[in-house]
Amino acid sequence: MAFDEQKARRVLDFIECLKHTKGEFHGKPFLLLPWQQQIVSDVFGTVRDENPEIRQFTQAYIEIPKKQGKSELGAALALNMLTNDDEWRAEVYSCASDRQQAGIVFDVAVDMVKQSPALMKRIRIIPSTKRMIYDPTGSIYQVLSSEVATKHGLNVSACIFDELHTQPNRALYDVMTQGSGDARKQPLWVFLTTAGTDRTSICWEVHQKAVDILEGRKRDPRFYPVVFGLSDGEDWQEEQNWYKANPSLGHTITIDKVRDAYHKALETPADENMFRQLRLNQWVKQSVRWMPMDRWDECGGAVDAQTLEGRVCYAGLDLSSTSDLTTIVLVFPPESEEEPYTVLPFFWLPEDTLSLRVRRDHVMYDVWTAQQYLMTTEGNVVHYGFIEQFIVRLGERYNIKEIAYDRWNATMMVQTLEDDGFTTIPFGQGFRDMSPPTKELMRIVLEHKLAHGGHPVLRWNMDNAFVRTDPAGNQKIDKEKSTEKVDGAVALVMALDRAMKNQGSGGSVYDGRGLLFI
Repeated sequence: MAFDEQKARRVLDFIECLKHTKGEFHGKPFLLLPWQQQIVSDVFGTVRDENPEIRQFTQAYIEIPKKQGKSELGAALALNMLTNDDEWRAEVYSCASDRQQAGIVFDVAVDMVKQSPALMKRIRIIPSTKRMIYDPTGSIYQVLSSEVATKHGLNVSACIFDELHTQPNRALYDVMTQGSGDARKQPLWVFLTTAGTDRTSICWEVHQKAVDILEGRKRDPRFYPVVFGLSDGEDWQEEQNWYKANPSLGHTITIDKVRDAYHKALETPADENMFRQLRLNQWVKQSVRWMPMDRWDECGGAVDAQTLEGRVCYAGLDLSSTSDLTTIVLVFPPESEEEPYTVLPFFWLPEDTLSLRVRRDHVMYDVWTAQQYLMTTEGNVVHYGFIEQFIVRLGERYNIKEIAYDRWNATMMVQTLEDDGFTTIPFGQGFRDMSPPTKELMRIVLEHKLAHGGHPVLRWNMDNAFVRTDPAGNQKIDKEKSTEKVDGAVALVMALDRAMKNQGSGGSVYDGRGLLFI
């Protein structure tokens, strides 16, 4: 492979004529950091021995932690391919798992164009369709949706593929890379991503290829691999390794910010996973055991059900299949600065299957029943009528403002409860609904602002809970990974959500402060 210094310098000079678009760097020249210079020089300066007019590499895979200037680099490369690659009617595309994510790089490119009088004279920006047209060559830069069926027939000259690790399958990757640039002299695909969690994904496949090439186990002369991050065996708590994984540390992000994130990561396994994935670019498991049980146990002070009578509370109802554990959890918001959120949980199982479950599951259902922490209903299935009447009696003792419920298997029970005069709220089990109260529950446990009375069934559920984290850092309890029962944990999260959202009417001390998410 030969190197053409003039070709590399042409792209470097173009990018450094652009300007930054965010924060304290806004309006300043885009002076490439050493790692960025290396990538740009290698990708655009390395040429083929048999034809020095053509670039050596057609694919560049750049895996790097967050806050390293990835979007800015992607936008600069897209503008270079649009205006500075000697390609008539070039087609440059941004794509990702959804159009909003793909639009992040495009929006940065728009801001760069607006800060350049020379580019503003030559580029038309169409915000409604997220499209740019470079008039001198008739070239376009377009954000694509994630609908695979509409991508066949594209004549790709360049593709900026953002956050490959979020792709749910390999369909979009295949459509964009298989044959779509065959009519171009030197097409280029740039994959910019942080590490993921799914080791069966297309991103893991490409990651492994990159690592194999870097370590000499494979060879692909058209593939340029860059991986900044820690391997499985490297110490994630060693500060020197943070610099290895973060080449922009000290420039786009300060060491204090990383240290703050590290201290937060020490509090829970879920935060540790997020730190290792997003800050150190380690491939970690998506689901991790959630609650540090020593901190949970510290919130086990006595709860007096009688003193709570008449108090405002909010309920979370998790109905099982008729043969399984069923739960309602009441959450009482605090009425003073010193008072915690108070929790009253209630659990049921069918009476006739109790002994079988003890033998089969090796769980102390019989002991909990004798201790009155677990109730049974007659027969071999849960008697929803009995539970409904129990909830009615709870409503006579406590001021239950709302009952949040999982839509699954709840239609008949909910209708009956509404007929009894309760306000019921359907509660989604996805990241959007579950993440805020899941994070808030962890926060109030860590700050000792929860009192659960040491209820053993609820403790067992909490200890069973695994959380799943999405690429944006949202969290929810993962019922699939939680092989044992987590119904009480889910009900508690739902009840806490309703308490948080109604704090003004319930007199919570957290009303004026707002939510703090860990």
